[in-house]
Amino acid sequence: MKFIDTEIEGLIILEPKIFKDDRGMFLETFNNKLFRANGLDVEFVQDNQSHSQKGVIRGLHYQREPHAQGKLVRVIAGAALDVVVDIRPKSATFGKTFSIELNADNKKMLWIPPGFAHGFESLEDDTIFAYKVTQYYNKDSEAGILFNSPELGIQWRTKNPIVSEKDLELVGLNNIEI
Repeated sequence: MKFIDTEIEGLIILEPKIFKDDRGMFLETFNNKLFRANGLDVEFVQDNQSHSQKGVIRGLHYQREPHAQGKLVRVIAGAALDVVVDIRPKSATFGKTFSIELNADNKKMLWIPPGFAHGFESLEDDTIFAYKVTQYYNKDSEAGILFNSPELGIQWRTKNPIVSEKDLELVGLNNIEI
């Protein structure tokens, strides 16, 4: 597995080694020993999965301390534009966004450390998005940023996205609680 640093400290793209033959393929999505050898000493406590139709945008979600979550995200079926926003108050890249296409073909994954808002746009029908998290969900700590906040300048691909009522009530970056 390749661990590729991004321009935002701590945010890492993972490219698994894929073994293919006439039967199909095999890949490893997590290896604790390998993660630790690459500086990621993480303990996952919960796995989550969503199913979305094309044009759905979920997010941008995060959990406030002391329940902030690190996430290892990937797409099992379909494709998604995965987007994160650095909301670490003392970070040199506070407010900076990063996006990457994760899909069933490229099998890339993204490690998102605590301190980031996260969301994605489903680019195909029947997209299955999976993520491992380092903290349990805590309703009192949940928060988010409005997906189309002008100060973020995120280039979503869908002109008329499908967004939950709850996500439409989120605030802009300048009004978040960390």
